[in-house]
Amino acid sequence: MSAPLILAGDVGGTKTLLSLHGVLPDGRKTLIREASFPSRDHPALEAIVRTFLEPGQRVAAAAFGVAGPVVDGEVRTTNLPWHVTPRSLAAGLGTERIRLLNDLEALALGALALPPQRLHVLQAGIARPGHRAVIAAGTGLGQALLFWDGQRHLPGATEGGHVDFGPESELDMELLRFARKSWRHVSWERLVSGPGLHVIHRCLIEAMGRKEDATVREQIQNSPDPGAIIGQYGVEGSSATCREAIDWFVRLYGAQAGNLALSVLSLGGVYVGGGIIGRILPRIEVNQAFVRAFADKGRYAAILGAMPIHAVLEPRAGLFGAADAAVALLQTQTM
Repeated sequence: MSAPLILAGDVGGTKTLLSLHGVLPDGRKTLIREASFPSRDHPALEAIVRTFLEPGQRVAAAAFGVAGPVVDGEVRTTNLPWHVTPRSLAAGLGTERIRLLNDLEALALGALALPPQRLHVLQAGIARPGHRAVIAAGTGLGQALLFWDGQRHLPGATEGGHVDFGPESELDMELLRFARKSWRHVSWERLVSGPGLHVIHRCLIEAMGRKEDATVREQIQNSPDPGAIIGQYGVEGSSATCREAIDWFVRLYGAQAGNLALSVLSLGGVYVGGGIIGRILPRIEVNQAFVRAFADKGRYAAILGAMPIHAVLEPRAGLFGAADAAVALLQTQTM
């Protein structure tokens, strides 16, 4: 008898990762294949699933981490025009055993199982039992928690990236004023994300009079991902304005990670994931602005300074978490 198949997905505003696995009787997974798809090139998740699966191929269970709030088991994606429901996916998958998770909930599950070599220590801290927090900047800003029940960590989704941006300085106030020219409500995601890095760079030039090399400006203007160009030049140091934008971004990222850590009281530590962290890690290591802003919370500085912080270096951590959720769904419904 062949092993049942499960499908896992990590659905983001920029790309969608899918993986197909066979599941052995003891729950271990064997990877059959994996692929990445540009999300915006497809009208819906169902279209990507049809492209990925072989004609007539069916799975026993499926789980998808999706960038958006899961309400009544469905997701309207935040940065894509998609409405994802188990019912819309069921026909193409050949199963009703389908679970939709918030993408950060899936990342949280995946981060728990990562080996130490796929994590980078930003702050050693003191390892304690307790809740953990997860934050990830990419196309948007995702946040989640890992609730410690005394025996294990249970993931929980949040939409904390959409709370009001809180300026910490006159410089941040200038950024808030600049952002409000585009949006009435300025959330942390508007600034701590790939598009947010572009907003910071524009603020430096348009509101603060910084200069930028014409070649760099042209590349930024013509790129489908301006934040990636700014990040590249900022980390390399070949553009002073891009470097200033990166350093400002890193400080804001650390500040919001600290806000989340306090909200969760994540004594067990913090995971920092997302598509941006790996690209800007060299700058984070050099200027330490992330960890300084993380702990800069007045009377709670000592508590935050003792929390372990790890950067997630595995870009497929969310996909791994979704696969584990699909296995659990299969096992639960076959017992």
